[in-house]
Amino acid sequence: MSKIEFKLNAQMIEKIEAYSELLDKDANSILNEALTQYFENEEKKLLASDLEGQSAMTNLDYEEFWDDVEI
Repeated sequence: MSKIEFKLNAQMIEKIEAYSELLDKDANSILNEALTQYFENEEKKLLASDLEGQSAMTNLDYEEFWDDVEI
């Protein structure tokens, strides 16, 4: 397993410390919750993007589709 190194700026560290005290949670819990929410949001975006890509070929409504069709 590779080792990941995090580098947080001073402002982010201050926010984590402040919320840690305010919420009575340790910094690791806050970071885990934040990352869990981040990954859930990104997964939703990816799924929405995938659905848009799949429907790109069928983005015409009924009238637009049949407009230039001659029978």
